[in-house]
Amino acid sequence: MATEGNLQAPTRHPLDWKSPEFYDEASCFKELERIFDICHGCRRCVSLCAAFPTLFDLVDEGPTGEVDGVDKKDYWKVVNQCYMCDLCYMTKCPYTPPHPWNLDFPHTMLRAKAIKFKKGEVHAAERFLASTDVHGQFAGIPIVVQVANAVTHTKAARSVLESVAGVDRDAWLPDLATQRFRWAAPKAKASRVVDGEKTPGKVAIFSTCYINYNEPGIGLDLLKILDHNEVPYVIVEKERCCGMPKLELGDLESVDAAKRANIPVLARYAREGYAILAAVPSCALMFKQEIPLMYPEDAEVQLVKEHMWDPFEYLMARKRDGLLKTEFPRPLGKVSYQIPCHGRVQNIGRKTEEMLKMIPGTDIHTVERCSGHAGTYGVKKATHQTAMKIGKPVFKAMAQMKDGSPPDYISSDCPLGGHHIAQGFEVNQLGTPELKHPLTLVRQAYGLD
Repeated sequence: MATEGNLQAPTRHPLDWKSPEFYDEASCFKELERIFDICHGCRRCVSLCAAFPTLFDLVDEGPTGEVDGVDKKDYWKVVNQCYMCDLCYMTKCPYTPPHPWNLDFPHTMLRAKAIKFKKGEVHAAERFLASTDVHGQFAGIPIVVQVANAVTHTKAARSVLESVAGVDRDAWLPDLATQRFRWAAPKAKASRVVDGEKTPGKVAIFSTCYINYNEPGIGLDLLKILDHNEVPYVIVEKERCCGMPKLELGDLESVDAAKRANIPVLARYAREGYAILAAVPSCALMFKQEIPLMYPEDAEVQLVKEHMWDPFEYLMARKRDGLLKTEFPRPLGKVSYQIPCHGRVQNIGRKTEEMLKMIPGTDIHTVERCSGHAGTYGVKKATHQTAMKIGKPVFKAMAQMKDGSPPDYISSDCPLGGHHIAQGFEVNQLGTPELKHPLTLVRQAYGLD
């Protein structure tokens, strides 16, 4: 007999993306109808994102008030609103495996997106937006960077970008870095490897596209923290995009190409005993969850999964090994901090919050809810305003500390999410606290320049 709700931790089935049936639209729609009916009867996830309100409105406005009254072509309206944050699966849904109803909402959405992509129904502009290694190649090129950044800040250029590429003219966009992280990263000061009971004593840094091309300062702050704690590090010799932007489009062949480029390189570091750190939660999650679920029998993929760490997951494990320096000469004051979705889905606990709370003279207010950014979802004209609406409860919650006072800093492990929150503060006139990444805050608290 089926039980009500999850009495066990949710488990994830491998993604059977190489099976011909995976791309069978009729089969996919049958599964969509099944899970939509379950979701309609539950409605527990209504506050998470726009996918569920879209579904429930379609049901409620239909002729029968049930899923059977929804036109099948309108299923795509639900699919298009899912940005696969995975929060429904990991934090809300009572019917995930091992429950016999076996409901996996985000991976069913991914299957539908893969069918849509295979049919050629994803626009070229969307494919370009997800090609981070392509537009990132302009980073670090003198004059080109300055011109590109100046142009994207003009109203005329943003109007053109909106009409040609579908990028909302009001959405925040990152600048290209004048020098890439991989070019600017200094060699580690420490050379002695001190392994702990829980942690390898040496680190390999997977740069990520965003830190390499857009905000290298975050990566450099991580290196300073590792240097300060006498942890030798190397920058991964060769890398390309983790594949998350392509996954969100349903472009699984491109994800496969990224996997074939990255995994052999990362597996070598894993075999040599490195902890592999990625400072963008989505990138770490890609190697911890999505790629392993696509390649459950690939030993190298599983090896990389075992050696991939979130930076604060590593640092707090280092503390438990008695190998982390805990003297912080500079207080931070009031910090309003958001835990991003792809950090929560890693099931590592509140490791960033834990470290920030170690800093004397620092008050931490933590918000555990989606910012609404979700990669390209937050910048597209079709979804930017929805992203701002999803994030509004976060913006308001972060605008006040527990005592009602404004924060000195706002922060999120997700750099893009952090800027989305900062834009939400500006749009909603919630104050002007300084945006700083948690790694930057820790570097600052250590007194490192």
